[in-house]
Amino acid sequence: MKFIQYYLECLSHASYLVADETTGRAVVVDPQRDIAEYLADAEKFGLTIELVIETHFHADFLSGHLELAKATGAEIVFSSVAETEFESRGVADGEIYSLGDVTLEFRHTPGHTPESLSIVVYEHSDDTVPYGVLTGDALFIGDVGRPDLLASIGFTREELADKLYDSLHDKLMTLPDATRVYPAHGAGSACGKNLSTDLWSTMGEQKATNYALRAPDKATFMNLVTEGQPPAPGYFVYDAILNRKDRELLDETKMPTAMTYEQMRAALDRGAVLVDGRTPEEFAQGHLRGAVNIGLEGRYAEFAGSVLPSDVDIVLFTEPGQELEGKNRLARIGFDRVIGYLAEPFQAMFSHQGDVQVASRLTAKVFDERAAELTNLQIVDVRNPGEVEAGTIPGAIPIPVGQLPARLNELDPAKPTVVYCAGGYRSSVAASLLRQRGFADVSDILGGFGAWDESHQNA
Repeated sequence: MKFIQYYLECLSHASYLVADETTGRAVVVDPQRDIAEYLADAEKFGLTIELVIETHFHADFLSGHLELAKATGAEIVFSSVAETEFESRGVADGEIYSLGDVTLEFRHTPGHTPESLSIVVYEHSDDTVPYGVLTGDALFIGDVGRPDLLASIGFTREELADKLYDSLHDKLMTLPDATRVYPAHGAGSACGKNLSTDLWSTMGEQKATNYALRAPDKATFMNLVTEGQPPAPGYFVYDAILNRKDRELLDETKMPTAMTYEQMRAALDRGAVLVDGRTPEEFAQGHLRGAVNIGLEGRYAEFAGSVLPSDVDIVLFTEPGQELEGKNRLARIGFDRVIGYLAEPFQAMFSHQGDVQVASRLTAKVFDERAAELTNLQIVDVRNPGEVEAGTIPGAIPIPVGQLPARLNELDPAKPTVVYCAGGYRSSVAASLLRQRGFADVSDILGGFGAWDESHQNA
């Protein structure tokens, strides 16, 4: 058996290739939208990808099932409960699929979503203990899939939590303890609240250590998994719906269009957004008016999907050579309206210095001095609720960065404003968004809450 796990750090996303090396027949499970890596490995190992299997309609990324099916001729597979606008095959609960000696068993595991599916993998058809189980978002390492993401499209979190408990106990926890567990996400994903940094585990270890699996009864379980979840990024419902639809395919080799400064500014005047993919430190030293800073070195697509609407044109500002990466990473969440990138960006800044701004970033000490001087200072904590509960700056208004666009009316754009997060990445996103939305005096805190808290502990 050939078994490969692919892990995409910026989206905390795991996908898989499973193949029988004797027959050369392979499947790919939960692929990312840019599919070059799967195709390269199939060619390298002499494999034919015949199925593209989706464990569910993903909310946190736009899956590559259509791209992979087009490139390979593979059949797209979902649970028989799922309904798609494109041609796909529905598999029944308990259905067996043979790749040769390597055998797959499909188990319906609803709860995270109604159509959730898990795939039990047997290295040999007569094995009594499976090699592993691909659990999608039903079971994570240290957590289980959140049941509240579809609350806005017809399902209550209580209904799905009830189904999830049954799926875990009747379909997954019945597997032998030695069965390896391979989920679709790891730490950092908003699909759960307690995901481990480990990329795989065993069923026995999860039964012993996973807080949700250790719940003594269904009622306790439902309370545990429905409370304290991080805010879902704004693009989640958009992607959950788009993953059901027929849509345009991504050409991951196609560069976005180069734009002059004048073309870029005309596009912004028509409503496009300039996304500056440099680090917060570089952005602070000088950026073009109206730019939103979402650094490519971080969770770029996730935060773009959190603060930008899905129906807006985007112009990229990147270090030269990173334009294609920026376009493709946004495409991973279905943000395909990248209309171009600013060519020769630093020359454009030099030639239009009147359009260049610097961003105010305060040390913890300078922030304290400013807070003491200004009675009307507006402090905004853009971390998640769990982080805020562990400690916050007195008087701060808690608004997670992903909720900021929808909650701007809670803030006064005329007041001097200081934004902070845990370390500085999210606060640069948030501060630049506030400036773009007309807030006149915005700073963020260097080092975030961690730096402020440390300075007060040492005081």
